[in-house]
Formats: sequence, structure tokens, C-alpha cells
Amino acid sequence: MPRRVEPLTDTKIRNARPRERAYKLFDGGGLYVEVMTDGRKLWRFKYVRSSGSESRLGFGVYPGVSLAQARAQRESARAIVSDGRDPGAVKQEERRAGLGRGP
Repeated sequence: MPRRVEPLTDTKIRNARPRERAYKLFDGGGLYVEVMTDGRKLWRFKYVRSSGSESRLGFGVYPGVSLAQARAQRESARAIVSDGRDPGAVKQEERRAGLGRGP
């Protein structure tokens, strides 16, 4: 059974300080901020592929990607997972398609 987590706040993320080792602040639904030893705060989404293996998807660096934006990306990724697709593969396909376009 999944553990209950208190949703993150902008203040909690902003006040998170680096430690000797990287650590995670969970928001729920697979979304968390990984606080690195150098102080960077990276948005990550943990999900289970249709094959049953766990995977992680990065959403960007806080504060460049806000809490609201990360939550919106989580919901989008969860919808992709519920369709039986891999959001990491979808993201790669979108990148490849974007590289082929001209200005």
C-alpha cells in the first residue's frame, strides 16, 4: 500500500538545503524533487512501465520548472502510462520530431 505523503509547497522546496548525499522530497503520485549535493533541485517522476519495470522521467530543474508545472507534467505522464505507453519513449519521440523541424 502506498504511503501517504504531505504535498510539497513552494516554501518547502525553496528551503531545502543540500546535504552530504542527495535526497528526495515527495509530492505524491510518483512526483518528487531530488535535492543534489551541489544544491540543484531536479523534478523527477517515478512510474511503472507496462512491462512491470520501474522507470524515472525528469521534468527539469526547480525553480525553472515550478511546482504547478511539474504537477501538470506529472498528470500528463500519468495519462500516458494509463494508456499503456511509456512517457519516456513519448518524450524521446517528441524530441526527435522537434529536431527535424526548421525555423
